[in-house]
Amino acid sequence: MRRLIAFPCEEDQLLGSLDEADGTTGLLIVSGGNELRSGAHRGMAMLAATLAAEGTPVFRYDRRGVGDSGGANRGFRAARADLLAACGAFRREAPQVAALVAFGNCDAATLLAHHGRDAGIDRVLLANPWVVEPRDDLPPAPAIRAHYAARLRDPATWRRLLTGGVSIGKLIRGLRRISQNGPQNDPFTAGVLAAIAAWGTDARIILAEQDATAIAYADAARRAGIAPRTLTVRTASHSFARPADAAALAAAIRDLVTARE
Repeated sequence: MRRLIAFPCEEDQLLGSLDEADGTTGLLIVSGGNELRSGAHRGMAMLAATLAAEGTPVFRYDRRGVGDSGGANRGFRAARADLLAACGAFRREAPQVAALVAFGNCDAATLLAHHGRDAGIDRVLLANPWVVEPRDDLPPAPAIRAHYAARLRDPATWRRLLTGGVSIGKLIRGLRRISQNGPQNDPFTAGVLAAIAAWGTDARIILAEQDATAIAYADAARRAGIAPRTLTVRTASHSFARPADAAALAAAIRDLVTARE
């Protein structure tokens, strides 16, 4: 059964959804960006129902200023209190839960990396962690390099370049971005990578192979020399929206839930 749960967060009220089950390991799903707790195309709501039917209680919530929750939306950097409040509500409403694991995509993965331990979370599955702050409307340099490498292997790209089908201005901007220093010296990037590394074997990564955010993370992690257990899914879907992607994500979450310390 799915229940709606209202709970306080500082001066505001948040709303979450609990898919009930008898399992003693609970899953918290944290939405990234300004996404509602239902997820893209209701993907997280459907995932929660599936896992609960298999015995895993699942809690999802809208952070302040998003969806059904009150307050002002101040982004993921200001969402630590929301995360702690959601974990507290989950444990109150499902008192049989002895171990708590969490999944988050994009900046929700970054939030979990930084503050999951504070919330009493035991293990995390971090999807496409957000490690590079945007400086303009272009993707991160590693994603541009990967894109150009693939395009330059395609003869059609050269034909388009010769016939004016490729924007020279955009090409020059992309090449300039590639020539810039990597993100390894950026304090934000270094902080996220250090937070992920601090989880040790309790953190697992899942990446959408052709997603720009995932490519940027993989490049930054390689440069920093951190190598948490990582599953790469052959998809460009940031939210693992295709049926095969969703199945891979569900399998990774099941593995997280059933893992033993």
